[in-house]
Amino acid sequence: MGAIIQLGIFAALAGFAFLSAAVKILREYERGVVFRLGRYVGVKGPGIVFLVPFVDKLVKVDLRIVTLDIPTQDVITRDNVSVKINAVVYFRVIGPEKAIIEVDNFLYATSQLAQTTLRSVAGTCELDELLADREKINGKLQNLLDEDTDAWGIKVSKVELKHIDLPEVMQRAMAKQAEAERERRAKVIAADGELQASAKLTEASKIMGESPITIQLRYLQTLTEVSAENSSTVVFPIPIEMLKAFQAMSDKAD
Repeated sequence: MGAIIQLGIFAALAGFAFLSAAVKILREYERGVVFRLGRYVGVKGPGIVFLVPFVDKLVKVDLRIVTLDIPTQDVITRDNVSVKINAVVYFRVIGPEKAIIEVDNFLYATSQLAQTTLRSVAGTCELDELLADREKINGKLQNLLDEDTDAWGIKVSKVELKHIDLPEVMQRAMAKQAEAERERRAKVIAADGELQASAKLTEASKIMGESPITIQLRYLQTLTEVSAENSSTVVFPIPIEMLKAFQAMSDKAD
């Protein structure tokens, strides 16, 4: 009786092992690269995949977008500035058979290629380009990586520079440059204001010279403004025109 039970348990385990080797279930985002006695026979999935037990071997490949972080790289730019740069790469597998057959560990290979490409591209740029033209550099990196990984069945959809760390000496120099630029703009704005004010004053003097009454109106306006102040003593100058009027009256009296 015990031997029968042991035989039944052995048969159950053998059946379970057979089913495990013969039936595979792949999710919607997975594909299975099938090898039969070491030879590639096709890509299966998603859903249930039937294999020949102990003859077929299935290698799963994830088709979802992979976010690959590129470690910080020490780069010397074209204008001999030492910087530290890191980036992030977004890619996905579009050819599962190529990703398994053409390259050993496509994830590691893509990471190494991204690092060397980042150093190469950043080394051909000046510091100002790295700081101001990130979109252009991102596009260049993406095109180069996509072209190089095409043989591996990989599609690079996006590359983004994350951080560009500058030496402290360069940071202080850039801060001084920015401060000098702000001072220059302030002086230019002040000079433009003085130029416009002088033009308006010249125009106003011409108008007052043509119409003396405007001088009197301006004088009365000044008196109104002065009277509003809390001054203890106010000295009012007498206009020359008023003195001329008094002189004319005295001449008539004589």
